[in-house]
Amino acid sequence: MYKLKTNSSAKKRFKKTKGKKTLVKRGRAYRRHLLTHKDPKRKRQLRSQCYISAVDAKNVLALLPY
Repeated sequence: MYKLKTNSSAKKRFKKTKGKKTLVKRGRAYRRHLLTHKDPKRKRQLRSQCYISAVDAKNVLALLPY
């Protein structure tokens, strides 16, 4: 059987977690520009990673076979 290719854009954006549940981490949006009017608390919270929704997990995991 041939090797599956990993989607290049997906491997830069998502990271699989180790463990029984297959969760996928992602970065948060709204932290690229226009930061001067955002509160420091909000910017600090946007730094943290979060998990993708269960609805999207199946499609993202198909892009990340390994």
